[in-house]
Amino acid sequence: MTTPPPPSPPARGRRRAPTRIERAAGRAAALQRPRVLLALLLLLALTCVMLLDGYLRAEVGGDQRVRTGASAIDVPEDVLDGGPILTFPGGRATTVSVPDKTIALTFDDGPDATWTPQVLEILEEYDVPGTFFLVGSMVARHPDIVRDLVEQGNEVGVHTFTHVDLSYQSEARVTREIEQTQLALAGAAGITTTLFRAPYSSETDAIDDYSWPVYKKLGEEGYTSVFIDTDSDDWKRPGVSKIVEWATPEDGEGASVLFHDAGGERSQTIEALPKYIEKMKAKGYTFTTVSGAMAAQQPTGGPAAAGTSGAGGTAARAADSDDALQAAHHRATGATLWEGRALVAAVAVAEWTVPALSVGLLVVGVAVMGRFGLMLILARRHHRQRNRRRFGWGPPVTGPVSVVVPAYNEKECIANTLRSLARSTHPIEIIVVDDGSTDGTAEIAESLGLPGVRVIRQANAGKPAALDNGVRHARYDIVVMMDGDTVFEPDTVRHLVQPFADPAVGAVAGNAKVGNRRTLIGAWQHIEYVMGFNLDRRMYDLLRCMPTIPGAIGAFRREAVLQVGGMSDDTLAEDTDITIALHRAGWRVVYQEHARAWTEAPGSLKQLWSQRYRWSYGTMQALWKHRGSLKDKGPSGRFGRVGMPLVVLFQVVTPLFAPLIDVFTLYSMIFIDFRSALLAWLAVLGVQLLCAAYAFRLDREKYRYLLMMPLQQLAYRQMMYLVLIHSCVTALTGGRLRWQKLKRTGEVGTPAGAG
Repeated sequence: MTTPPPPSPPARGRRRAPTRIERAAGRAAALQRPRVLLALLLLLALTCVMLLDGYLRAEVGGDQRVRTGASAIDVPEDVLDGGPILTFPGGRATTVSVPDKTIALTFDDGPDATWTPQVLEILEEYDVPGTFFLVGSMVARHPDIVRDLVEQGNEVGVHTFTHVDLSYQSEARVTREIEQTQLALAGAAGITTTLFRAPYSSETDAIDDYSWPVYKKLGEEGYTSVFIDTDSDDWKRPGVSKIVEWATPEDGEGASVLFHDAGGERSQTIEALPKYIEKMKAKGYTFTTVSGAMAAQQPTGGPAAAGTSGAGGTAARAADSDDALQAAHHRATGATLWEGRALVAAVAVAEWTVPALSVGLLVVGVAVMGRFGLMLILARRHHRQRNRRRFGWGPPVTGPVSVVVPAYNEKECIANTLRSLARSTHPIEIIVVDDGSTDGTAEIAESLGLPGVRVIRQANAGKPAALDNGVRHARYDIVVMMDGDTVFEPDTVRHLVQPFADPAVGAVAGNAKVGNRRTLIGAWQHIEYVMGFNLDRRMYDLLRCMPTIPGAIGAFRREAVLQVGGMSDDTLAEDTDITIALHRAGWRVVYQEHARAWTEAPGSLKQLWSQRYRWSYGTMQALWKHRGSLKDKGPSGRFGRVGMPLVVLFQVVTPLFAPLIDVFTLYSMIFIDFRSALLAWLAVLGVQLLCAAYAFRLDREKYRYLLMMPLQQLAYRQMMYLVLIHSCVTALTGGRLRWQKLKRTGEVGTPAGAG
């Protein structure tokens, strides 16, 4: 065959103009960078949402320590023996008592979506105000309840953001707990407050040397610390009558009375509250808020005397400041207001996202385990069926076949590839289609002098065009397609073409093996090829919906390829595209496990990313292109309604959400229960090891590579997730990619591990 001469070298001193492929690769690389950043930002956003939700639920930064039995040497006696309201006017500690025959009804730990609205209904029915000491994280989660609570005329106070004992916390943590609660109040109801009650506090005589500095600090910042005189102990759920009895002050004394509207099951509180209000009114008591009690005792002062700096700095007094019952409230303005709204909005996103992700995690977990189970069952059935002594496809296929080898700059590999084909035990012709190589690939192929080898040169047009050119020049009805970096065993072609004894078979997928498995990256890909790709193909074969014939080794009826229009360049995954097209044309596609090919896998993370990015994106393109099969009948409809959903579920949706498993596992290890999370992760790893070991047994591979599987799960799998997310972002943003040439080493010279 006459071939055009190779292009002359560029003149010395002049820079060679980039080829079309090089220009396209440069544009693709420029497009990839922002999409990689976007994919990483999506993962970062997910992590931030989870951390926020965990912080709200006291899983992140939670501290369950409660101090008891500490001394109170540094606490002034008049504070220990004083009233339940502690202020620091002019820097001097002062306590205020609730007036006689007066109840300051207080509620801790809310708001709660179930119990707080019921408490508000009771208070509104009896025209009784209350003072609610709210947990900031709960405020951010239930802003509507807080808004209703304030509009109803009740007063609110700070009860920290995560309900921690502040006596154990650093000064920075104390400040953060207060400020974040104020922001939550600003975002929920547009106010801040100067009232504060510490979690786990009780009467003033319980103040100790560790908590006293906290109260002093907050008092200097303008906060009024509120304690109790009488505790209903409703959290113990002692019964309605006991709650009413324990909440009743003695001898007509005034009291700051504690109930709870959250923090547990509060049905007894809801039942006891009306009875308590009726009882106290019958005794001649009136109800007020903490500010109302202070106003009654200090008609010229009130909580305003304590200052307002603790209410957020930029806060201004509320328009209804004349109402003594809400005198502690200040209207939030400026940055405080907008930061509060942002916090409430972020919490709303987290409140919706995390439960949705949890459901997604459950679905992914079930899908992953279901996939493993389905693969094991069908792979075993496939192996037993195809390896039965009496199994056969029909009369042996002995006629010659054409082997098409597309090559673009494969000088490192082409000689090994062609020499392996020359040892074939099945009669073949070899067609090397040189796709505009610039490294002398065609010359190397010709110089080998191997019998039956034809070299066809073409201008650089891409792999699909090269394969089509080879099919057009093929002399035989069966065409084997392989990559230019792949090595066949002597019996590979003979095994590969036997299924064509069945006239319904239009294509056969071979068993692709990683030849350069001595490196860590190669070993990881080896595990993936054996466990993932080949087990999958056994399953898809039995279900008659094979989605992909690997580019490294596949055989086709020439008639079938021409019938579907040849190899299309509509997608980056021409092997998936042609496979689905054959299904839609009514042909059967099968898997031949004994036809082994040894391919050179990417040797660096950059090359691996590039290859898998193209595979993932190309698969999505092919599925979208053939979405019409969902409505078809016959073999096409079978693929559309069985194969396509399986591919979408197992190769797109499940891997896309699979990072949730790792993120939730890591989150659980750090913030919840390390031991349980680790055991769960090891259990999943054990299932995967079981599947991998069975896959290695079927393929007669050495088990020693499975020692690298735990590390593969920690590093390699995460990279594959990022690649898939990157591909999805590219698909959603309408990006386009071109073929990207991988750097070859030529180290796959003989069938590694063939023995």
